[in-house]
Amino acid sequence: MNKQAGVWIDHREAILIFLEEEGERTERLGSGVEKHERIPGLSADDASPDDQHDRQFAGRLDKYYDEVIKHLASTESVFLFGPGEAKGELRKRMESKGHASRIAATEAADRMTDPQVAAKVRTYFNR
Repeated sequence: MNKQAGVWIDHREAILIFLEEEGERTERLGSGVEKHERIPGLSADDASPDDQHDRQFAGRLDKYYDEVIKHLASTESVFLFGPGEAKGELRKRMESKGHASRIAATEAADRMTDPQVAAKVRTYFNR
């Protein structure tokens, strides 16, 4: 059986639902990233403080997306969904890391509870 997963994601957390022969498993990953946090060590160089902040924010998100991708390592098919830009950013990150063929679909979705996320993943994969 193909190991399938659904990922509800925003910039704060990811809810991963794994559909396996043994059953269903849920994992939660926090990003540890806040959009408006004060980032120590910003210095006045060629870039404005806002540009520096945006670069560091993007770098922290990349680490978060890499962690999500690491947790999806054994999956063959991944359904990405969630509000905002994170699902598209994760998709691009997966594509850049050579995992484009594993992405089944990307879809917009509002904030959901864990059971709602699991139900959406089961419905998507017709389980």
